[in-house]
Amino acid sequence: MTDTPASMTYGDYLALDSVLGAQHPISELHDEMLFIIIHQAKELWLKQIIHELKVSRELVREDSLIQVHKGLSRVSRIQSVMTLSWDVLASLTPSDYSNFRHVLGSSSGFQSAQFRQMEYMLGLKDGGHLRFQEEGSERRRALKEALNQPSLWDEANMALARAGFDLPLSVLDRDWSRPYEPSPTVEAAWAAVYRDTSRWWALYQLAEKLVDIDDALATWRHKHVVTVERIIGMKRGTGGTAGVAYLQSTVSKRAFPELWSLRTEI
Repeated sequence: MTDTPASMTYGDYLALDSVLGAQHPISELHDEMLFIIIHQAKELWLKQIIHELKVSRELVREDSLIQVHKGLSRVSRIQSVMTLSWDVLASLTPSDYSNFRHVLGSSSGFQSAQFRQMEYMLGLKDGGHLRFQEEGSERRRALKEALNQPSLWDEANMALARAGFDLPLSVLDRDWSRPYEPSPTVEAAWAAVYRDTSRWWALYQLAEKLVDIDDALATWRHKHVVTVERIIGMKRGTGGTAGVAYLQSTVSKRAFPELWSLRTEI
């Protein structure tokens, strides 16, 4: 146990001098501060999500399927808070944003290492995002580690196999860095869980917690699209991204695809 200095203050404990001193607007315009704080707050919440997902993935690996509820519930609640933050950013009008947009240079939320790490940990793998992180940096190392490890969805499917469901080796032992390919066998196994929830309650509850996260991520993406369109219309995004067109293409992504497709079958 670490002893706490008697002189410890609220500001000391939270390192507020560092946190509140981390905002450095480049322009002198009032609205740039909001833009910076919204995105810094998003990165702090992503840090907590990653923290929860690491623990949750390990609990699933240990078949602690009831204990994992707390962490996964916390993740989906954080996602809700992040989605609400778009309403704050939407108070930035097109005129407000265009006045300081030039100071962003080539920077873009597309480059967020933590957002991609979260996607990788959930099961949305695309190794191409590594190129946006500097070689040898901690961000690149953490991202590459997440890319090469089994995702939360991989671990859920392995738990399903340990429970007695016959899943193909192509699902249970594969190149984890490759994008996941939905499997009819995996869908049928999870559908069996949903058809007999009393027998497979722990797996069923895990599945619904995962759907909560996927649902919240889709909601976040949709609100992101609407907010960006409200502020910049159909212009290209900073950093050369396609802006709304690209963001709209991500709304249909699902980290746990068979948990959605099985609903048509049961």
